Amino acid sequence: MTTRDTTVAVFRPDDERLTNAVELIESLGATPVPDPMLSVRSSGSGPQTGADYTILTSKTGAELACEAGWEPGETTVCAIGPSTAQALRDQGYEVDRVPDEYTSSGLVSELSGDVAGATVEVARSDHGSDVLIHGLWEAGAFVHETVLYELVRPEGAGESVELAAAGELDAAAFTSSLTVENFLATADEKGIREEALAGLNDAVVGVIGPPTRETAESLGIAVDVVPQHADFEELACAVVEEAAPTYHD
Repeated sequence: MTTRDTTVAVFRPDDERLTNAVELIESLGATPVPDPMLSVRSSGSGPQTGADYTILTSKTGAELACEAGWEPGETTVCAIGPSTAQALRDQGYEVDRVPDEYTSSGLVSELSGDVAGATVEVARSDHGSDVLIHGLWEAGAFVHETVLYELVRPEGAGESVELAAAGELDAAAFTSSLTVENFLATADEKGIREEALAGLNDAVVGVIGPPTRETAESLGIAVDVVPQHADFEELACAVVEEAAPTYHD
């Protein structure tokens, strides 16, 4: 199989992230199947002010915090990874802490030695991992969480599900546990869960990190690729390479 014959499903929200994902897959010589499995619905809230530490976990959160008029003040601003950090800087914020591992557990490891007795504001989506909240509490922090936005499954999703069920999907790149769950929920609605799951397991499945892998495997999906870093470009490159070994030719 050549890369150009390789179909790769991507599930990013239908904004510049999906556009960039499509361009990246095309630049790798594969054929993208853009199938948004997440849509962002803002809560209108911004991070609570006055905390010793404030954590943001996504580019969307950074943008919505700015839209809500958030002013950090003296808080220590923490980003879950470099993409979120850059998004915060793009909005005019300074970033003080970024963990070496771009996950909730990585953030806990980064901050656990410093937050005992401190107040920590966690501003993120309604589907944030409990690992972050519980880990910070266990480290002795007083944690408050603000939901900046909800993640919902958009209407019209499902092209990749139908391709998988027909045996015509070569690879898939899941960027969160919720994209995995929404893929299968869409298959359920279409009455083709068993066929879609079989087709997915015949394809190359890549996931953004260990939590997404755990979700996928718990739902019967065999995972082939997990990049070293929770980074979409790294994920996409690894998935295309695995699906079409001619990638480097």
